[in-house]
Amino acid sequence: MAKELLGKLEGIKNKLHSIEAVFNLAEKQKKINQLEKKSTEKDFWKDSQKAGKIMQEMEELKKEIREIEDMKKRVDDIEELSKISGSGDDSRNLEKEIQNISAIIEKLEFETLFSGEYDRNDAILSIYSGAGGVDAQDWSEMLLRMYLKWAEKNGYKAKLSSETRGQEAGIKNATLEIIGFYAYGKLKSEAGVHRLVRLSPFNADNLRQTSFALVEILPVIEDMEEVKINPKDIKVDTYRSQGAGGQSVNTTDSAVRVTHLPTGVVATCQNERSQIQNREQAMKILRAKLHQKYLDEKEKEKAKIRGEQVSVEWGSQIRSYVVHPYKMAKDHRTKHETSDVEAVFEGELKDFMESYLRWIRK
Repeated sequence: MAKELLGKLEGIKNKLHSIEAVFNLAEKQKKINQLEKKSTEKDFWKDSQKAGKIMQEMEELKKEIREIEDMKKRVDDIEELSKISGSGDDSRNLEKEIQNISAIIEKLEFETLFSGEYDRNDAILSIYSGAGGVDAQDWSEMLLRMYLKWAEKNGYKAKLSSETRGQEAGIKNATLEIIGFYAYGKLKSEAGVHRLVRLSPFNADNLRQTSFALVEILPVIEDMEEVKINPKDIKVDTYRSQGAGGQSVNTTDSAVRVTHLPTGVVATCQNERSQIQNREQAMKILRAKLHQKYLDEKEKEKAKIRGEQVSVEWGSQIRSYVVHPYKMAKDHRTKHETSDVEAVFEGELKDFMESYLRWIRK
């Protein structure tokens, strides 16, 4: 039994060594030192929101280092115990401990897939109904619920910034801010067109219907070096809010629409309690959209130089969800699929996200 345990431990040690190399603990400690120095500056807490983000990042980096160091110690302890353990309870306890460590190693392996510059950031998630009429609007609301469920199950805070309801059912569009470490890194797998095939609940003959919705994922960026926003280039409009919000939300012009005049990019927010809060949130969304526009234009320029055809934004679907005549959710990029569509609708998206991260790494 001890030999078998040692074999499993050897596999865990090899994985842990690979994870440690990817995580680059020395670089993380260097970043922590920089953030700690910044936190001692005189005006650090003047902007409490920005300071809170820095403190959160510092704690997450420290947590990542602690996890690796704790794992190394636990593996060393088990290795020593396995050499002297006999049979019976000792071996069973060691086996259980190895299973626990394997589960943590699996989580750490998943985190090594995040290599993008903004993967650690919060995310802005927008949903737009496409072809399919009322069915598409209902499908958009189903997607909204799916992402809210995912956020709840994974410990993320979700704030609804704006929502436009359909006349009969569903939503025409909605924007969420998903707050938490690696929100963008995980959700970027969801960007693109989502296709639903089902028997329509809005058709008298209950015919099969195909509906489409576009999901847009943007990282929240507080400071943009590449794109500077001149206050003179911003037009701010206020209007009466339609969604849930403060006590006077339907009797005052609390909703805000900001337009970046040079580009025509628009961002709105209507679900905060005050006009000031709505404006702050709308500006956060605008910064994310302008940064994405900058990145898209850079990529198009590179594609033209390489002689590649630039893809249309809507393009073909990235994922299909079929509930009739069979059940299947399939990602067309990674080929990952599952027959448990109901679980996916309840926010079980980890396998799709992980397969996407592995796919883009390849």
